[in-house]
Amino acid sequence: MIRQIPYGQVLGYGEVAARAGLPGRARLVARLLGMNDDPALPWHRVLRSDGRIAMAEGSAGWHEQSQRLRAEGVVVENGRVRRPRPARDLDAAVWGPG
Repeated sequence: MIRQIPYGQVLGYGEVAARAGLPGRARLVARLLGMNDDPALPWHRVLRSDGRIAMAEGSAGWHEQSQRLRAEGVVVENGRVRRPRPARDLDAAVWGPG
């Protein structure tokens, strides 16, 4: 699922889990990414649900993820990517906020 995240886009850990058929398993996704040793896996495209980088601010991994995202044209401000809120239901998706 992580390989399918398009260049220049991001998903939350929970979104990745849900799309992989494992709803509610965001921590499992985080654990798997933490154990990843495949340099080709675009791990940097996965963020916390609020758009923040999950690593400790200022750490080497935090800086690397920020740099990789920026290189793909993603706007990162203070370790956070602003994303539109997903619609909670079909009516909200079609008609917007009520």
